[in-house]
Amino acid sequence: MNITLLLQQILNGLAIGGVYAIFALGYTLVFSILRIINFAHGAVFTLGAYFTYVLIGSRFGFNGVLANLAVPISLPFPVALLLGAILAGLCSVVVERLAFRPLRARGADPLLTLVSSLGVAVAIVNLIQYLVGAEIYTFPARILGGLPVAINFGSDTRPVPVRTVQIIIFAVSMVIVVLLTYLINGTNVGRALRAVSEDATTASLLGINTDRLILLTFFLSGFLGGIAGTLVGMSVSIAGPYFGIAFGLKGLAVIVLGGLGDIPGAVLAGFIIGLAESFVPAQYVAYKDAVAFALLFIMLLVRPQGLLGRAVVQKV
Repeated sequence: MNITLLLQQILNGLAIGGVYAIFALGYTLVFSILRIINFAHGAVFTLGAYFTYVLIGSRFGFNGVLANLAVPISLPFPVALLLGAILAGLCSVVVERLAFRPLRARGADPLLTLVSSLGVAVAIVNLIQYLVGAEIYTFPARILGGLPVAINFGSDTRPVPVRTVQIIIFAVSMVIVVLLTYLINGTNVGRALRAVSEDATTASLLGINTDRLILLTFFLSGFLGGIAGTLVGMSVSIAGPYFGIAFGLKGLAVIVLGGLGDIPGAVLAGFIIGLAESFVPAQYVAYKDAVAFALLFIMLLVRPQGLLGRAVVQKV
């Protein structure tokens, strides 16, 4: 492999790794607070992509109740991305109210909550299919304005072209990771969230409103999922209502690889899987999705707590 192709593959890997990191952070936030995997996160990811698609003025296809519908506005892509993510965050809050809070109030087994979130995910996906069909939707090229399709990171004699959309995805991912890291480590809200994640009962006795913080956590999780969904949809396409579910399985591999509930670990694992996938030879690209789960399998054998996770000491 020459240096040009190597650099190109690294840049592509960092871009997709950034999306994996954002998506996995949504899982990680909820798990760090409730110690439960939110399987509805993949469906919220899908909703975020559809919301942005609608807000930029695109029209739905010929199937579903909303066939040929287009909203009478056409927002700039950055604004649509932000609003789409906010709407996805609000949907995630609704999921918390419907699937998590009632069971949490009854002190139900965490397994029941997990199954409940899985049921909500299936319901959301079927609702999307009922409304807009199962067609593939592609973001129009004009959303990038006058930006070139690719940027050359090499020279005229040894070009290293990288798609502009990949660069935008990587830049947005880095901004999100930095802002979230500051929120968690540098603000009172972040300190309260960490207190709840350590011991919700003690945090409540100290005057922290745990219920409000759980809602905020779900909103942030959905917001991140919405951003990731739009970025993936922009890079490839919205491959139907189920594309978030498949992506969600890979997100699970990322958070387990990084260490359950560990934010830096989720970011690191996202980039590792993104880079590993980018180096899959072209003739084996159909098996690219197996990379994440192969790495997960090896990690579970070698270091079950993940890259940056802490081993849990069982008291007897």
